[in-house]
Amino acid sequence: MGNRTPLVATLAANSVSTAGTSLTLIGVPWFVLETTGSAARAGVVAFCATLPIVVAALIGGPVIDRIGRRRTAVASDAVCASAIAAIPLLHFAGALDFWVLCALMALNGFAHTPGNTARYVLIPDLAEHAGTTLPRAASLFDAVSRGARMVGAALAGVLIAFAGAETALLLDAATFGLSALLVAAGVRGVRAAEPRKAEAPVSLRGYGTELREGYTYVLGNRLLLAAVVMVMFMNGTDQGWYAVLLPVHAEAELGGATAIGLLTALFGAGGLTGALLYGAVGHRFSRRAVFTVCVVLCGAPRFLVAAATGTTLPLAVTMLLGGIAGGVLNPILTTVVHEQVPDRLRSRVSGALTAGSEFAMPLGGLAAGLLVEGAGATGALLAMGGVYFLATLSPLVFPSWRTLDDGPVAEKAGDDPKPDESPAPPPPVSGSAPSPAPPGSGSGPTQVSSSGPFRPTGGPSASRPRP
Repeated sequence: MGNRTPLVATLAANSVSTAGTSLTLIGVPWFVLETTGSAARAGVVAFCATLPIVVAALIGGPVIDRIGRRRTAVASDAVCASAIAAIPLLHFAGALDFWVLCALMALNGFAHTPGNTARYVLIPDLAEHAGTTLPRAASLFDAVSRGARMVGAALAGVLIAFAGAETALLLDAATFGLSALLVAAGVRGVRAAEPRKAEAPVSLRGYGTELREGYTYVLGNRLLLAAVVMVMFMNGTDQGWYAVLLPVHAEAELGGATAIGLLTALFGAGGLTGALLYGAVGHRFSRRAVFTVCVVLCGAPRFLVAAATGTTLPLAVTMLLGGIAGGVLNPILTTVVHEQVPDRLRSRVSGALTAGSEFAMPLGGLAAGLLVEGAGATGALLAMGGVYFLATLSPLVFPSWRTLDDGPVAEKAGDDPKPDESPAPPPPVSGSAPSPAPPGSGSGPTQVSSSGPFRPTGGPSASRPRP
């Protein structure tokens, strides 16, 4: 029996942080709509919150290795706690200008990504440390995150309705602080969590070389590349859904923030159920067959249902079922990524995966806001839903997905794989978003966004897919 404390501490920290992020996911868009009445401004805030996520993912992989995964996670949560707490405190003081809100959300997004990545890439080592299997640990990681989103979303709806968005944001700041304490105290004695002492001295040239290793590895693996591109579009449209379309639809048709909390909680409950089901029986089925069906069902239907009806029940049922389908995606992608990527490159490749899968998120929120202003809520829902649906056809169209069922790539003892020697396919994000995939979906590199796999978790991504 291994030492399970580091794995339990990481799961607990991730769940607390993810629950808090759900408060931001709902609280910030609602706060902007209440104080400005502008869907376009809500889109601008979403853009400012998610662009730094992509920047941090683009450049952050080598930093995580040098600072250490445990220290990175702790520092990330500490900065996020400060940034989120400043929003309601400055508002109470009458000093929260719109540009200050945008700047604080940008800081939160920039700091949150390295912490998410650091926790995510530790999963294989923590699983070994705990004496459990990687597929089981990956499923548990995703299930706990989705359960936390469900609880956080439900709590956000209630808090905003009865105490205001400011209270929800203060609670979110507290969850980041608790997450930092859990990792600092609980993740000890794990070699992979500490700084890499053998790394060469820092230089701009050396840093660029390390960055290129991650991107070369992804570009050389057709499955990874296909997954990243698909999840990029999923996470972008998911960002538009959570940051703009759902709040606008709820305000106009569903009765307010309580409905947002209910719907997001149901999606999280479905995701938790799907992740647990896959962890229990998923190994009996073809990864590719399960993934291909579930990715089509996880996200696009809710856009169509929201456009076609102004009542809560049909959308609630659709989001619950979509959550179940989406809950299956991240465990598959997470397992494949960890099977294929050598430990030496894991942080760098994960950074590249996160950057790619969340690349469209800044534009997703901004585009949704502009579409609502120009074409109305129904037109925006249909346009964004159409993009989502086309993206999820990727596993049916591209041959690289056939390798999704391939097993782990064997490494030669003592061999340090080079990026251009990356084994044939596969690995995988997104918040759908990414993973998030809110800023801070809470899951790790290639995860479907709020509805599916890869990070990013979840900008407001409730459950982004990630490659």
